[in-house]
Amino acid sequence: LEELRGRFEFLTKQQSDLVSAKESLQKTILKINRTTKQLFVETFEKVSAEFRVYFRLLFGGGEADLVLLDSDDVLESGVDIVARPPGKKLQNITLMSGGEKTLTAIALIFAVFKVNPSPFCVLDEIDAALDEANVGRFSTMLKEFAKIAQFIVVTHNKKTIASADVLYGITMQQTGVSRVVSVDFTEKAIEKNSDAPRM
Repeated sequence: LEELRGRFEFLTKQQSDLVSAKESLQKTILKINRTTKQLFVETFEKVSAEFRVYFRLLFGGGEADLVLLDSDDVLESGVDIVARPPGKKLQNITLMSGGEKTLTAIALIFAVFKVNPSPFCVLDEIDAALDEANVGRFSTMLKEFAKIAQFIVVTHNKKTIASADVLYGITMQQTGVSRVVSVDFTEKAIEKNSDAPRM
């Protein structure tokens, strides 16, 4: 009897500890969800506002918006991108041309970057689907953002290359032997090179 009573008291204490830990975890989860929901909604509204601004800048007009698919459960909700380039009716992004989709994605990237910038950003062939006029708009916006962060852009577009401060390329002077070549277009580098003795 004593042995069974001791076992019962031990298991009862274990059960009580588990119930207490479960309640504590549930309270913590609720607190985290509440804080996360608040932060997400605030950030989503800021990104949405910036997205509308950058969309109009890149397209030279039009309207765009980010819409939560389930506003009651924002942490599990999807996001719908709705856009209307100038001269077109409001439509889902999947109905746009490749260039329009790219410009819309660029507007969204820059909107997120504006709200929460990072020290550097890598953009790989982001301008591949753009025509010359849109590449110009993209390059102008990229120069503005380059003041607050460092951008590494992988591209074959001459207009984007022309707006770079530093250019890195790969050359193959001999078959099978690749070599990295860099050119610095910044004013400091140009001044430094102009001060150097010439032969």
